[in-house]
Amino acid sequence: MRATIPLNALRAFEAAARHLSFTRAAEELCVTQTAISHQVKGLEARLGVSLFRRSNRGLKLTDEGLALAPTLFEAFGAIDRLLEQFEAGGLQEVLTVSAVGTFVVGALLEQLPAFRIAYPLVDLRLLTNNNKVDVVAEGLDYAIRFGDGAWHGCEAELICRAPMSPLCAPQLAERLQEPADLLRLPLLRSYRPQDWLNWFRAAGIHAVNVRGPLFDSSLIMAQAAIRGEGVALAPHALFQRELDNGQLVRPFAIEAGADGYWLTWLKSHPPSPAMRAFHDWLTSLWPDRVFTARA
Repeated sequence: MRATIPLNALRAFEAAARHLSFTRAAEELCVTQTAISHQVKGLEARLGVSLFRRSNRGLKLTDEGLALAPTLFEAFGAIDRLLEQFEAGGLQEVLTVSAVGTFVVGALLEQLPAFRIAYPLVDLRLLTNNNKVDVVAEGLDYAIRFGDGAWHGCEAELICRAPMSPLCAPQLAERLQEPADLLRLPLLRSYRPQDWLNWFRAAGIHAVNVRGPLFDSSLIMAQAAIRGEGVALAPHALFQRELDNGQLVRPFAIEAGADGYWLTWLKSHPPSPAMRAFHDWLTSLWPDRVFTARA
């Protein structure tokens, strides 16, 4: 029968492994350096292995230490997070959502305070992506993406459609009288090469050769447009602030693109109460499924 290992010894090793320092581990746990050293030596004796290499340059984990440390990091981290929830006044359910940065900045940030008020026991962890996301590898409950709703292995529900229009700095807009004039300017492109082609078709222009800098983020592309680097094609409704304050101009009212923002999740992931709450709240923001700015 395996002998019981004292929790204090595991905690001492975990802190020392994170800091690679007995001194800093002792400061964190409010004990002496000698106590940390004693606990670690006792753990090594129990396990029959060395967990640290000690030298004048400090501590290094042995192979056995490297094998043990990640499990303890995760375990003690989970305990600490759970205790923090109790201290905050209730047991919160963590909800991890990754979203396209453009959607976060242009549509979601202003709405999040209302979600927190309505669902105080949902601990929302919001990450951003550039539309390329691995729901499994990143441990996500939801991913908000831009596209046509077809992602392998995922359920998808339309949040809102967001058609695209050219956006540029005011000084460039002065040089644009008709859509064909765009072909004389740098066209800022995203990783979706079909977007500009679709817009030119909507404008009645075919067989164009689109050239210009390539960006993996519409937010960065819009910043380049603000600086006069060229004309961006983006979901114009999500850049209403920049249009209202004159940083960007929409030179043509022509819209293109039937794609939109979708809430996606793994087919194999049964929805939790926090997931259902977020789903119902988010999809209620745009009941007509077309993005419009909200006050």
